[in-house]
Amino acid sequence: MKIAIDAMGGDFAPENIVKGVNLAKKELSDVTFQLYGDGAKIRQFLDDETAIEIIETTEVIDFHDDPVAAIKSKKDSSLVRAVTAVKKREADAVLSAGSTGALLTAGLMLVKRIKQVSRPALMSTLPTADGRGFDMLDLGANTENTAHHLVDFAILGSYYAENVRGIEKPRVALISNGSEESKGSPTVKEAHEILSAMTEINFIGNIESRDLLSGGADVVVTDGFTGNAISKAIEGTATVLMKEIKSAIMAGSVTTKIGGVLIKKPLSGLKDLMSTDGAGGAAFVGLKAPVVKAHGNSSELAIASALKQIHKMLESDVSGKLVKHFENMDK
Repeated sequence: MKIAIDAMGGDFAPENIVKGVNLAKKELSDVTFQLYGDGAKIRQFLDDETAIEIIETTEVIDFHDDPVAAIKSKKDSSLVRAVTAVKKREADAVLSAGSTGALLTAGLMLVKRIKQVSRPALMSTLPTADGRGFDMLDLGANTENTAHHLVDFAILGSYYAENVRGIEKPRVALISNGSEESKGSPTVKEAHEILSAMTEINFIGNIESRDLLSGGADVVVTDGFTGNAISKAIEGTATVLMKEIKSAIMAGSVTTKIGGVLIKKPLSGLKDLMSTDGAGGAAFVGLKAPVVKAHGNSSELAIASALKQIHKMLESDVSGKLVKHFENMDK
């Protein structure tokens, strides 16, 4: 397997990107890592160059760059060169912690969407109280969606959960303002009707956002605007919650501080549970090959997790199976 990596994308590139590769190399012995970027800077952080290919590039796409303009004008950027490698089949998948808009645009323009998938979606695995997690899409690749887009998302998410995360008959649900079939916007109601008649996925109906973290579904489907807002609300709530617990302990009495020491280990477990470092990146599903976006401020552990996620995607050939599924819809 060959994974193309935008080594210059992200807040802490190339350091955290390369250190993440160092970690992933220890477990993924069947992968060649192609690092696109400034070779001298990349080598500063590499443990060694075993299973490494360094491809020199001269440009970097900034978060402030217009995605379409940047893809067309910065052809020697680390992001464009990495995605182009997948297009040319010089690599099997691509990872970037750089501009989300630029990566999605490059994925659509170069890797191309699967036939019959009109709107690829951005999907990520989010934490639940039981540690199982759930996949939610769309997280912002599209701001508005039709019922048929949501149906496509349900299929894409179900295949991913089953093949990459190993969940048998994953439970698929639609975000709505009530669990009843009659609740939701006209788009949600139409999607509910279509999904209820499908036998190839395990559709369980509507789910309210308050039930997401308790593990009510394995795949959660919504439009990109709503999904983006929910995912950021979960991330923000987790961050504030941990800070407030720490502040309450530090501002308390001596007894409170002693109690804080005693519950330090359980709290550390809670922090790990709510962390996205081990979940990997956000997969741009619906394209012909894996395109994965890591968070801009990803730690080296998060980068390593994203690379292991891509390895599972390639090992299970989830993209190939989705291509076959949607191609068969024409027959």
